[in-house]
Amino acid sequence: MKRRFGIALLFSLALLSARAGQTATSLRFCLRAEPKTFDPILVDDGNSETIRYLTGGVLIRVNRKTQQLTPELATSWQVDHQGSRIVFHLRPNVKFSDGTPFSAEDVAYTMKRLMDPATHSPAADQFRSTDMPPRITVSSPLVISIVFAAPVAALDRLFDQVAIVSARSPLKIGAVLGPYLVAQYKPGSEVLLSRNPNYWKVDAKGIRLPYIDQLRLEIQQNRDIELVRFRRGELDLINSLDPDTFDDLARQSPHSVIDAGASLESEMMWFNQVTSAPLPAYKLAWFKSSAFRLAVSRAINRPDICRIVYRGHARPAEGPISPANQFWFNSALKPHPYDLASSRKLLEGEGFRLRGGLLYDQDGHAVEFSVVTNAGNRNRERIASMVQQDLGALGIHLNVVALDFPSLIERITKTFDYESCLLGLTNLDLDPSAQMNVWLSSAANHQWNPNQKQPATVWEAEIDKLMRAQAAETRAAVRKRYFDRVQEIVSQQAPFLYLITKNALSAISLEVLNASPVALTPQSFWNVEVLSKATSIAGIR
Repeated sequence: MKRRFGIALLFSLALLSARAGQTATSLRFCLRAEPKTFDPILVDDGNSETIRYLTGGVLIRVNRKTQQLTPELATSWQVDHQGSRIVFHLRPNVKFSDGTPFSAEDVAYTMKRLMDPATHSPAADQFRSTDMPPRITVSSPLVISIVFAAPVAALDRLFDQVAIVSARSPLKIGAVLGPYLVAQYKPGSEVLLSRNPNYWKVDAKGIRLPYIDQLRLEIQQNRDIELVRFRRGELDLINSLDPDTFDDLARQSPHSVIDAGASLESEMMWFNQVTSAPLPAYKLAWFKSSAFRLAVSRAINRPDICRIVYRGHARPAEGPISPANQFWFNSALKPHPYDLASSRKLLEGEGFRLRGGLLYDQDGHAVEFSVVTNAGNRNRERIASMVQQDLGALGIHLNVVALDFPSLIERITKTFDYESCLLGLTNLDLDPSAQMNVWLSSAANHQWNPNQKQPATVWEAEIDKLMRAQAAETRAAVRKRYFDRVQEIVSQQAPFLYLITKNALSAISLEVLNASPVALTPQSFWNVEVLSKATSIAGIR
């Protein structure tokens, strides 16, 4: 990671000038689309989540760098051994942005509204282990207990996504506890956030945070325009870059780009194993064979994909969890190796034979199938092309089919009219319980064979058992052991062929001080309250 630290000497001067009544300091970056809501309870899209992160005060925050829990509006908390009851002790003398006092009544109001089925809050699902509402008890203005009807895995971590709403403020959701408040919204143009005058945090010198006065979030879908504006100095950061753009910027301004290492984003491929899919029986037999899947996986040159498609800003994927997920990553796993000899041996063991440069199964069917992916994603189309070339070395003919995204989703979730699929995966939540809807055989997002009434295989039944066991367990080490085994099974059985894990790439103006990009969202401004601007060096590149 390269940054110019010498300019940090200007920090105190920049801060003093802003506080002395001179022009307000602003941080400028883009949202990729309109936020769907400003109600923190209803957030279900990335742009609204950005607003919630910047404006919402939470009881507990997952530190995006250390990935550890840190106290925020709660100074301490206790979870019982069953994982169903949590008691919060709240920070005293805290006020909402409009001056309304903060108390346990606000926490109770927020949780009742969040858990009300009529609210349809996406954040409620991770708390909802049964249909029974939680029992909430306010013991004093600064103490509250919440008891759920059944254990909730990683209960305390879930409160990172719960922004507390005032029960009494006339501004309702307009009164916030985070570092910024929504000052203005111009649909199609920008969201202006202003510094919360009542924000409770101060720095080591007693200066009230945040340092920057305004955040100007421009609504801009066109990434080329975003890049041009960054180069002109009209934007201060780009939160996520593709590898080509990253390298282009690196040549022009090497100190403004940051490769933070492995992200939580990966690219993967899977085969359709749905028995009722409109596919020939012999192809379903291929796809249901773990030996066939592993043979295909070992024929894919992952290092080449990282080098050619991602210009070295990616790594071969080990499995469903990125090494960026510090606790849950199974470090004993290795990426499937590029090994054509091993692939051929696995295929021969299943009765496949090579004749005239083409691979045939034991019944004489030529091995040919298609992979669907979304049109317009240049890197994904490049990956598909490289996989096509790699499989050709085994005598397999792969057809690449690029579809518009709605048509692709229709095929992989409703009609199941596809043979294999190449898509990306982003695990926004570090905890494996958030992936229950993928790993349970009965789940709708169990992509290779969803909605099973009974597990189709012994190994899927074992994953079901392990995932339910980790969700019911409160001891972190035991949960880790269960989920490590899930990752081992997935590596051995290859229902998903994990190809690469992308690096977290961003660009930050040299005027922005204290930036420390990370893998977790929001990568570049996770520590927004301590970011500052060295305005006196504007224009330097």
